[in-house]
Amino acid sequence: MESWRGFWRRNSLSVVLFALFGASMLTHLLNSWKDFNLQGLAHGKPAETLGQFLHEPEFWFESFQNWQSEFLAVAAIVAFTIFLRQIGSSQSKGLTEPNSKTGD
Repeated sequence: MESWRGFWRRNSLSVVLFALFGASMLTHLLNSWKDFNLQGLAHGKPAETLGQFLHEPEFWFESFQNWQSEFLAVAAIVAFTIFLRQIGSSQSKGLTEPNSKTGD
């Protein structure tokens, strides 16, 4: 049985990225729910519970629209770092090296 330190060392990047994803979704959910209820109350509608709000298409539309742009940005950065080079950068491949070369 492995220790939690071993698990953390081998999976720390994934754990942190999933935690950031979860925190951002939770923050978006709570703030969107609050805003939805404030707008509803201004129009004389009763406030919805968090469970009811999770069934609202507006929340899911906003979430997917936001994450679509985020994933597009990350995908562009990954693709650019594979195929484009910056002369003098210690992280970049040499200008004459093929795209298939990675690492040392």
